[in-house]
Amino acid sequence: MKLKTIIGLVVMAGFAGLLFLNFGNQVGGYMSFDQAASSDAKAHVVGTWVEDMPTEYDRSANVFTFHMRDQNGNIQRVRYANPKPANFEDATEIVVEGYAQDEAFVANHILVKCPSKYNETKGLQQTASR
Repeated sequence: MKLKTIIGLVVMAGFAGLLFLNFGNQVGGYMSFDQAASSDAKAHVVGTWVEDMPTEYDRSANVFTFHMRDQNGNIQRVRYANPKPANFEDATEIVVEGYAQDEAFVANHILVKCPSKYNETKGLQQTASR
């Protein structure tokens, strides 16, 4: 083999190794709040909004704060450095991606899962046909 080919393969292998190493540290998968607190990786936590606890939006800091109950029943305060997501109050489930810090979960991204309009329409048609 030529020297240029060998150097190219070594560089590509090194780049692939760094890519896998970095990706593995960035994504921790789906966890509970307790697991996220004990992990150094980013976590995805699935849960629901706790409506009877305070929800705030600080315009000057652009921080939305709310409380969320994970699938294990643990309640945690969530800080999100953006305005409240659209349809937040209608959400059947919330997925926050971020990391645990002090006594809060800092969310980089929030996915709001709302009830499907198709399922609601289908349910109305089934009720009407009875």
